[in-house]
Amino acid sequence: MTQRSSWWPLIKLLPVKTSFQFMRYARLALIISGTLTALALAVTVYPLTPPCGGLNCGVDFKGGTVLELRTTGPADIGKIRTTLTGLGFGDVQVQAFGSPNDALVRFETPDGQNPAVAVGQAKQALTQALGTVRFERTEVVGPKVSGELLGAGILALGLGIVLMMVYIWFRFGLTFGLGAMAALIHDVLLTFGLFAVTGMEFSLNTVAAILTIIGYSVNDTVVVLDRVRENLRKYKRMPLGDVIDLSVNETLSRTVITGLTGLMALGVLAAFGGDSLYGFSIAMIFGIVVGTYSSFFVAASVVLFLGVPRGEEAEVLKPLDARP
Repeated sequence: MTQRSSWWPLIKLLPVKTSFQFMRYARLALIISGTLTALALAVTVYPLTPPCGGLNCGVDFKGGTVLELRTTGPADIGKIRTTLTGLGFGDVQVQAFGSPNDALVRFETPDGQNPAVAVGQAKQALTQALGTVRFERTEVVGPKVSGELLGAGILALGLGIVLMMVYIWFRFGLTFGLGAMAALIHDVLLTFGLFAVTGMEFSLNTVAAILTIIGYSVNDTVVVLDRVRENLRKYKRMPLGDVIDLSVNETLSRTVITGLTGLMALGVLAAFGGDSLYGFSIAMIFGIVVGTYSSFFVAASVVLFLGVPRGEEAEVLKPLDARP
């Protein structure tokens, strides 16, 4: 019977205790993060043209047509996409669902063209290219509906950020709440900037991904801030920067392992999930990376520069159920 290697499981390769000086680079990190956040906001809103500015909005937000069709044999996704693209339709999306014979098609109606005429052209072209086709569902998303969806998506993102900030404010105090809000805004705007720079489609799936990123970022931030709060009560005379460094190092292995686990699952989803889930997967991968970074270098750095009233930590840092 062979003896198990000393490096297995692989988790043993991670250091048990680290002593990185994160706050040594706090000022530089805030300058870089602030600059990138401002640039991301600029590329997201420029040019100032409704409804999406610099984002490549999909049918959900720009309006268009949805066709659900069934072919006699397995649906040829590539041929469907090529056929509709050849008609001059913008933002053609085709995905398989249900049985192999089913396909869901979304396309943008060209400006100035009657949606009913565009639907007729699409059905005729698909019938000629694929043979016998049965159209199960036809829906036209008008500008009013798409505008309402865009407004609802922005409202959901705004409320998500505000509610998370309010929770951390009441749970940990105003300074920690401002740090968490800065980290959330940083993560959300950088994700918007990623979609603006790469030209990937921005859809309702993307909004769902950003809301998930908000939850993930807050989860990481809460872990770090909770450890900071505990250590502030434990090391009353230690400088605040050293307390934050100690707290980040104590939570580092947990954060890295959690992030790597999520990245592995999302990497598989991005590779094999198809076009409909690709944008969601990329947004989540990017969000996990920047969310981990912001917990260490944005939220913690803001707390460092704003300071914590060390003489009042018995009240400010006390758990809610222990406060008078």
